Order: sequence, then C-alpha cells, then structure tokens
Amino acid sequence: MSSQTPDVQQPVLRGVDLTKKYQVGRSVADRLAKREGRALTALDGVSIEVFPGEVLAVVGESGSGKSTLAKLLVGSETASSGEVVFEGKALSPHRDSVEARRIQMVFQDPYSSLNPRLTIGSVLTELIRYHRIVPRDQVKAEASRLLKLVGLDDDALEAYPSQFSGGQRQRVAIARALAVRPDVLIADEPVSALDVSVQATILELIADLRDQLGLSVLFIAHNLAVVQHLSQRVAVMYLGRIVEIGTAAELFANPSHPYTRALIASIPRMKAGSFNSEFQVKGEPPSPYSVPQGCRFHPRCPLATDECRSVDPALIPVSAGDTESMHLSACLRIDALPPMPEAFQPPAERSSL
Repeated sequence: MSSQTPDVQQPVLRGVDLTKKYQVGRSVADRLAKREGRALTALDGVSIEVFPGEVLAVVGESGSGKSTLAKLLVGSETASSGEVVFEGKALSPHRDSVEARRIQMVFQDPYSSLNPRLTIGSVLTELIRYHRIVPRDQVKAEASRLLKLVGLDDDALEAYPSQFSGGQRQRVAIARALAVRPDVLIADEPVSALDVSVQATILELIADLRDQLGLSVLFIAHNLAVVQHLSQRVAVMYLGRIVEIGTAAELFANPSHPYTRALIASIPRMKAGSFNSEFQVKGEPPSPYSVPQGCRFHPRCPLATDECRSVDPALIPVSAGDTESMHLSACLRIDALPPMPEAFQPPAERSSL
C-alpha cells in the first residue's frame, strides 16, 4: 500500500478545534470546603482531517484522548466545543439516521459490542431493514454478502456471538459496521483484545476493505508497530492534543517530537541497538485534571528547557519555512533531537499487508 498522502483534495471528515471536558462530582471534602467540582479535560482543541480512501492512524498511550476523539467523530458523544464536519457540512450534535450511518465504528472488544442473545443473521438483517439498504426480498442475500466480505461463511448467520473466536467476532463486528454502507470507518483499537497471531489477519482485512470499498479509515491504536504498514498518515496524541502528524513513511524515518521517539523506541525489534540509553522518557503522563503549563510533555522530556515549561507549542511544519509540509510537530526543541539510529530506520520500501 502506498504511504503517501492523497493528492490535494477535500477531506471527507474533519474535526475542528474539538474539546471535551467531563465534569466530576464534588467529594464530601470539596463540599465542606465549598470548592467547585473538577473538570477532566479529555480532549483539548484537536483538529484532524481524514481524506477519501486513506487510512489515518491515531496513536498514543492510554488516556491520551484517542477514544474520546473517536466518540466525538462518530457522534456517540457531544463536544464541549468545536465541530465535526462531514463532506463540507457541519454535523448536528443530534444526528439523524442518514448522517449517523455515514460514519461507523468498530469497537475494541468484539464480544461486548455484540448482543449475545441475537444471532449474527438477526444483527445484520435488522440493520439492513431499518436503513433500507436493499429491497426486503434481498435482505438475507445482503447479509450473506457482508459475511463473505469479511471472510465468514453463510453458516454464521444462524450462530450466536459466543460460538465464535475473538477474531471471528471482530469480523462480525466489522460486517455490522459495513452493513449500512458507511463512507468512514472508525476502528477503535480493534486488534488490542486479540491474540497476536490473529491481529495480522484483521489488519489485512481492514486494508483489503479499504481498497475494495474505497473506505476512509481512522484507525486508533496505542502501538505504532500495529499501524506501521497499514496507514498512509499517522497522528500522535498526548494528553488530549495531537503532538505530531505526518505521512507514515516520514514519521517513522524522521520522528520530530520526543514523545513519538519514545513510542518508536518501545517497538520490540529483532535487530540490535536502541537509543533508549540516550533518549529516555521519564515517569507517567500527568493527570488530565491538572495539565502542566507550557508543553504538556515537558515533565517527562529529557530535552525540556525553561521555555518548554512556559510556552505551549503549536503544530508547525517540521522543516522551517515549508508551509506546504504535511509533517507537523508541536515541539520547541526539534533541532535538539538526536539523529535516528540506523537500526530504527524503516526499510526503503515499506511492505504492504
């Protein structure tokens, strides 16, 4: 698969300055002291674009805001501020069935996302009928077609979710998302609950579906290794913000944020060599209840200066003066980053799945 960004075109889906805050109830001590309840900032001014036919990966540690971003884009939660734009039109916080079906989601746990009391056929045919995807006399044939699309036989129509393996259940969950013929598929860590031996087959399936159906895919993961050969572009999130974004080839060859360097360094490799000894990230992410001033990564960054502790960096082109660059980083110390060791350089031609 190509690692290049699509030619200049309009994004099919955009998140514009999305912020999500959760108000937390006051404790007894807060009420006695007459303190206001705290707010957890899960997402803080995130803007993101998904282009037609591309796979955009969003990666980061747990708590970075990836799943919250997915919920806002799919419409299962409402943003505190900002808007979601689909094909140039801002979507209402309360979407109708037509708007809702254009963006579908595949969840992390395939078992809990499926009704254990319904057969797979019932799950699929109910959706097809409700959204009037095909005439009523073609509903069962359409359900069979969907199962074949994800690599399952017709026998699965009469089976229950408990009768399948984890990988098979995730295939069913993907078929359910595709039943309403969406334009955008949001996959929220769809392989993290699966065995390593099964993960590759699901990734290959998503890549094939993207090619066959022309889907745009937002693929969420916490492991950069999972998305290295699947995505055209990668966005790296940390503590509610995107800190780096660029084509997959450029981001792996020239990671330009300390946090991205740390994520790449954590990928298990058979080759000798590591730059962890020279570039080591310390501690755990700060609490989202108390986001640090300045660069939110500075408490863990080995390159942090006083400027990093006071200035909140914006996403800017990695190459100075290159306003057309698709590779952006929110780091004040890009010039101080050590060179990438050769052992961590990706191959000249990235293999496809």
